[in-house]
Amino acid sequence: MCLALPARVVALLDADQAQVDLGGVRKSISIALTPGAAVGDYVIVHVGHAIGLVDPEEAERTLALFAEMAAMEQGGAAA
Repeated sequence: MCLALPARVVALLDADQAQVDLGGVRKSISIALTPGAAVGDYVIVHVGHAIGLVDPEEAERTLALFAEMAAMEQGGAAA
């Protein structure tokens, strides 16, 4: 199974690299496949590479669903 997550670009670095924020975690990734990515954009990240740009509203909906699933999982673990 492959998983790609939306992340917000917070800084552009050298050599086709960027720093992204993924739920409070900052990580350096390659943006070689998304040369138009800019600070504030959301990108889809898979295995350390941005593989596409995503609409901010769609990214925020997706992240909210992940947060909801995590909350449900934590609530189920407590039972």
